[in-house]
Amino acid sequence: MENIANRISVFVKPWKGMSLAALAAHVHDLGFDAVELPVRPGFPCRPETVEDDLPQAVTILADHGVSVLNVTADLPLDDERLYAACARAGVPMNRVMFRLGEQNYWEAEAAARRQLDAALPLCAQYGVQIGVQNHVNKFVAVHEMGLHHLVHEYNSQHVAIIWDAAHNALAGMEPEPALDVVSSHLCMVNLKNGFWQRTNGPEADVAEWKVYWTSGRQGLASWPRVIAKIKQMNYTGPICLTAEYSDHDRVDSFIAADVRFARSLLESA
Repeated sequence: MENIANRISVFVKPWKGMSLAALAAHVHDLGFDAVELPVRPGFPCRPETVEDDLPQAVTILADHGVSVLNVTADLPLDDERLYAACARAGVPMNRVMFRLGEQNYWEAEAAARRQLDAALPLCAQYGVQIGVQNHVNKFVAVHEMGLHHLVHEYNSQHVAIIWDAAHNALAGMEPEPALDVVSSHLCMVNLKNGFWQRTNGPEADVAEWKVYWTSGRQGLASWPRVIAKIKQMNYTGPICLTAEYSDHDRVDSFIAADVRFARSLLESA
């Protein structure tokens, strides 16, 4: 089995203002040699110029020893420029999430499926996969059962599942059965962690909560259990540490510690 400890990437959203060369050096120093790259306004890869920006970015990062495992693009799923750019750059997958908006859940799921259907010919033509991620709150889907319901009828070469351990834990399902549910279409595992934090006092009429994003050892998601399960599954795909923390000033120290923690779990017997 391939050593999945060698397929860990980091989502580089926290370092938006860095040049690509500086970004490569920075993620290397933090313990990574692969990234998830945003194609979003304000980042080096811009949606309106993706056909030129993405291949150039991949080349620059590669020259500094960093590969791009996937993108997450602020572009419509039927925009052919994204698929052409990914194919030209050798980037195999685009991570997406579907917001609920003002629609009811079933309307939003149907709208998401229409977007996926429109993208299928481009996925097939350019060899680019769409990875759909779970996300708590107003998203399609909030957990693994919703992901399965949305994508299980698609060819996993074209539409697959990115399972996020933290969002899964926040939604309440244990990691082992959750990974069983998504196993047929699993293309990436996201590792981050968080817990629900009360935002008002006990004297309030109704409790209110928010998510506090924390380090890998401290949240509701058990990284040891997640990694034990994916080992049992013989999963060999990528793992992405998303570098999302509520304490923004400590992102670098947290992510450096978290990648060491993840690698120790992956490399243990």
